[in-house]
Amino acid sequence: MTSSPPWFDPKTPAREDCVVSCLIDKWAAATPDKTFILYENGDSWSWSQTRSIARATAAAFAARGIRAGDTVLAWLPNNATMIRSWFGANYLGATLVPINTSYRGRLLEHAIRTSDARLMIVHPALIDRLSEIEHSDLEHLIVDSPDLPNLDCGLTMEPVSVLDGDSAAEFDFAPQIWDTPLIIFTSGTTGPSKGVITSYLHQWTTATVQYGYMTAADRILINLPMFHVGGTSSIYAALARGASAALFDGFNTREFWPQLRATGSTTISGLIGAMASFLTKTPPQPDDGDNPLTYCTLAPITDDTIALSKRFNFHYVSGFNMTELSSPLITPLDERTHRSCGRPRSGVECRVVDDHDMEVGANMIGELVVRSDSPWVFFKGYHKNPEATAEAWRNGWFHTGDLVTRDADGNFFFIDRKKDAIRRRGENISSIEVELDVYAHAAVLEVAAYGVPCPAGEEEVMVAVAAKPGHTLDPQSLVEFLIPRMAHFMVPRYVRVVEALPKTPTNKIQKVQLRGEGVTSDTWDREASGLALKRQKLK
Repeated sequence: MTSSPPWFDPKTPAREDCVVSCLIDKWAAATPDKTFILYENGDSWSWSQTRSIARATAAAFAARGIRAGDTVLAWLPNNATMIRSWFGANYLGATLVPINTSYRGRLLEHAIRTSDARLMIVHPALIDRLSEIEHSDLEHLIVDSPDLPNLDCGLTMEPVSVLDGDSAAEFDFAPQIWDTPLIIFTSGTTGPSKGVITSYLHQWTTATVQYGYMTAADRILINLPMFHVGGTSSIYAALARGASAALFDGFNTREFWPQLRATGSTTISGLIGAMASFLTKTPPQPDDGDNPLTYCTLAPITDDTIALSKRFNFHYVSGFNMTELSSPLITPLDERTHRSCGRPRSGVECRVVDDHDMEVGANMIGELVVRSDSPWVFFKGYHKNPEATAEAWRNGWFHTGDLVTRDADGNFFFIDRKKDAIRRRGENISSIEVELDVYAHAAVLEVAAYGVPCPAGEEEVMVAVAAKPGHTLDPQSLVEFLIPRMAHFMVPRYVRVVEALPKTPTNKIQKVQLRGEGVTSDTWDREASGLALKRQKLK
């Protein structure tokens, strides 16, 4: 069963309505003086300025040997230099490869080596990390600063002013909808990051499905990083609609609503995971409902997030997406099916399968696999990783690595990442379900549930928790709170109280790091404390 709002039925657009350089040219001609983007430092660009700056940057890249089909690295926060680097590369027919500003050491070396880039635009505070690694093909740095740092990292360096090339330059290459604007690295929450090769149509489809409610009158506040699909797709939505954007470098709970009001933003790049949780837990204010937010993407849908939408007076959609895809599952506006990530949008098929790719029945847990009836709307593969590409595309379907169920009405429900599910004494446990019960405790700000090896085989349930400001968490009291609320086999054996959970820059909790740390010396052990649990025997 397929049921989607009208704007979630994307049709393949003409090149002029899809390719980045064409869209900028289009709006610069139609609305030259309209503001396209506001920056955190107060600067702004109109559409005509955006076109001029993008073309100047393309000319500067060309003068440094970059040609159509080449890759350019960007190691930058959300700022004007990141935007001009993306647009400039695309005007030239080159591909931008933005990388995580938290990378260093092995992860940084992997990203640089995988990119094949000879040129990187870099923030000055990051350059010293380059001296710790092999540079691979990298030769040249353009430093996002008027002055060059007094550092020797073995690479040629120039200041950011060199990006002011000839804005009247002409470029021979005319990108098509199947060409590659960006290579985006996955979050790496369950393993090494992979470079996702996108197409213009892939990026456009993601944007116009996820933000299909946007019009030219909207402004989208973007605080997800530009090395993540949440950042790039929201910029792309503004490009596609001729709308405007307000770009900030990261999410901050205290500053979020003031930023929204100050910029007049009517939508945002998304309230996902911990972001929504943090806003839900803020003290109510008399003017909560007095804000310009009209629509947003909200996930997951729970009692708390529904209450958040009512409290702040906005509408929402939810769904399922990942860097490789283009929002295959989506919900209609304000649909209140708890935990549902929607139904398949037009143009895609979704199945729930077992480990042998055989479809399972309604309400049974399996892996979500997807395919599209049109080319180029999903990713083109993992850059320089054909083995991972082949593994993901088994039997003609893309395997998401996510466990879901599907009800009789065709609604899909996310259960867990396949690698995050916990196997304890014959029981499969959703880490998400454990976390929802832990979140119900009044003192819990954030939580991660994960499995740790058990000497007898399989795993034990462990949670890492952080307390709300001004609160303390006692592990035994927390477990006693949980016992009447969950099945006995789900109650955590191990509880670790931390100041904050490790996260990616997109606010995804890094369970792989927590699992790697295992049972630490500061971890409380329920069994060692004498608090034992047993299955209830039914007579």
